Amino acid sequence: MNSVIEIENLTKEFDGLVAINHITLNVGEGEIFGFLGPNGAGKTTAVKMLCTILNPTSGSAKVCGYDIVRQRDKVRECIGIVFQDRAIDTFLTGKENLDFHARMYHLDRKTRQKRVAEVLDLMDLKGKENMRISDCSGGTQRRFEVARGFLNHPKVLFLDEPTLGLDVQARRNLWDYIKLLNEKEGITIILTTHYMEEADYLCHRVAIIDQGRIIAIDSPEKLKQAVGLNLISLQVAQDSSGSLVDSLKQLSWIKKIEARDGSLELSIDGGEERIPELIDFADNRGLVISSIKLYKPSLEDTFLHFTGKTIREVEGSLKEVWKAWMRSRGKR
Repeated sequence: MNSVIEIENLTKEFDGLVAINHITLNVGEGEIFGFLGPNGAGKTTAVKMLCTILNPTSGSAKVCGYDIVRQRDKVRECIGIVFQDRAIDTFLTGKENLDFHARMYHLDRKTRQKRVAEVLDLMDLKGKENMRISDCSGGTQRRFEVARGFLNHPKVLFLDEPTLGLDVQARRNLWDYIKLLNEKEGITIILTTHYMEEADYLCHRVAIIDQGRIIAIDSPEKLKQAVGLNLISLQVAQDSSGSLVDSLKQLSWIKKIEARDGSLELSIDGGEERIPELIDFADNRGLVISSIKLYKPSLEDTFLHFTGKTIREVEGSLKEVWKAWMRSRGKR
């Protein structure tokens, strides 16, 4: 597979605050690649460098073979972008927005009309094109923004938190349109998200990013397999989980034990047959298991496995880091 994006030791600092810390990766042609991490982890900063909006502090990157610093115009010719914040003219209709941006790409009238019709069809927006954007639902507005992002047949489309603020149904609908866009147009898609299920559903590969560093890269399935084939959550009736942990370490099929919020989280080889084994194991040691549950690992479990924290916990600590940095700059 040919590499469309090549990143080598890319770093970005803001007055001593390291937002992106020496990341290296390649993204293949036609791939949906996700940056998964909490708000403030550096995902948007990485995208802004790849889109030539920000210059890196050090390191290098190429998009479609063009250097993001020395060949900015060439990079911009081959990409599309949907920003995290809404960036669509709400006073115009959907079709007027698309036509305006097609003109910005210097498409002639015949090509504009053909391309606008194509993207309206692909994003299932026919019948809504003459509505003013301000009268459209949030999900429909976002679909118009995505449609606008690939008007110029980009080789790479950047989607920065594309479903942020959408309700569950609108989010899932947009996922299906993004998948269809990738399959029908063959566009390489770079997605940033902090929604675990979004990365799991859409991405061929995911880079888990935490505090500006890439912690792990692989397919969602393989990342989840790193946690264990299955997970068991259990609680004991007495306050004796410590002695049970020591005993459980004797069982070779238990790969990892985490104590969290009064429960024990076990990464195991095997399936539901392990549950009666665990109950008997505890019973033989005079312990009573009050609750037990078997489930498949999620990307949330994977993030916890690689970082030792949940995304919510990391977001909380990053807010404190940001506040401290702002105070050091004399800002509030």
